[in-house]
Amino acid sequence: MRLSSFRYGWRQAAGDLSGGLIAALIALPYGLAMAALMGLPPATGLFTSLISAPVTAVLGRNPVLIGGPSAGTVPFIAAAVQEHGQAGAAKVVLAAAVFLLVFSTLRLGQLAGRVPHSVVSGFSCGIGAMMVITQLRTVLGLESLPSAGTLLEQLARALRHIGDARWQPVLLAAVAILVSTVAARASSRLPAPLLGLLAALACARLPGISEAEVGVLSVELPPLAAFQWRPADVLDVLPSACGLAFVIAVNLLLTSRVVDHFRGRRRPPRRTDPDAELGAYGIANILCGIFAAPATVGIPARSIANVRCGGTTRVSVVIHALALLALVSLGSPVLQHLPVAALGGVTIWMGFLLLDWSTWRRLQRMRRVDAAAFLCTSASMLVMNPIAAVAAGCALYVALAQASAWWKRTEFTGMGAEAAE
Repeated sequence: MRLSSFRYGWRQAAGDLSGGLIAALIALPYGLAMAALMGLPPATGLFTSLISAPVTAVLGRNPVLIGGPSAGTVPFIAAAVQEHGQAGAAKVVLAAAVFLLVFSTLRLGQLAGRVPHSVVSGFSCGIGAMMVITQLRTVLGLESLPSAGTLLEQLARALRHIGDARWQPVLLAAVAILVSTVAARASSRLPAPLLGLLAALACARLPGISEAEVGVLSVELPPLAAFQWRPADVLDVLPSACGLAFVIAVNLLLTSRVVDHFRGRRRPPRRTDPDAELGAYGIANILCGIFAAPATVGIPARSIANVRCGGTTRVSVVIHALALLALVSLGSPVLQHLPVAALGGVTIWMGFLLLDWSTWRRLQRMRRVDAAAFLCTSASMLVMNPIAAVAAGCALYVALAQASAWWKRTEFTGMGAEAAE
């Protein structure tokens, strides 16, 4: 390799600084919201980004891919927290990290990337619906309602009690959603979720509004997770951990491809690239699990913002973590007063973005096998767990693809026989 390829100039430094800072502004509200959605302390969502950045910057194959807590991992970690508390999150994240290292060692990165795009889109759409539905209790002020059951049951329960909603949390959530939407449409470089939260924070200072707040955000190293492995964990933890690892792997590899597209990297990845990425995030998630923080996975929003704002090297990933640390350290007196309802509103806003509206608009023009797999996966997310939903979508895709191929062969054979006669 030529020595010139290692040169790092002021232009690259300025781009990395701009990209890393904007990514940190986006990561701040997103990390808080994701951790709260999982049932973990909001600050742990920020710690995930802080602790994983150095590892992925050094070991990851994509130099501008930025990791953090993702909506796709919420169902697995939230279920573990609901069953066993924060220790349950530590167990499932640690076990998932081991699975990621196994995937990397066995060179399964290529296979994970072969999940049909229509199934991935359906899964993303289902996650968006989950983000919207699970926050209805918070934004409507119906915290007394149980959160158990499928997404469809939770939606029906919230709609039945919508008459009991309180106007204060609804107002704060609406302000966060409205400002985030306006900011995002004004410029893709603006930290829209953060602006939405700050607007809701200002609104929360009005007389007559007193809602639950996020609380103190500490940047200190959290204590090690305290838990014990039991024989029953083989059945309780490992299946969820395997599913979590699968979701992280698919999400990570697809996100990396999208980021490469925005970088202008047209060459297909080398065979070892996806496996190296899985290994890097496997090691990063071991650190996350040790401190009972949410799992880390490549985040499209902040990674693409990093690229669009000039980030080109691994330095941008490190700057993202340092900027996030500075924001929490210097802004904690303000951030601790963020209303929980505003975080719920931002989560709903991000959930709507994940509903994959472009796929819905072109649904009639899609191949029947793709449309069916997309609808099956997204609908299944409302009534079953994510792994079962993805499995159902993949099974339907394979079955319809095989049936279509068989029909074409049969039709061609029949036409050949008629021609011979």
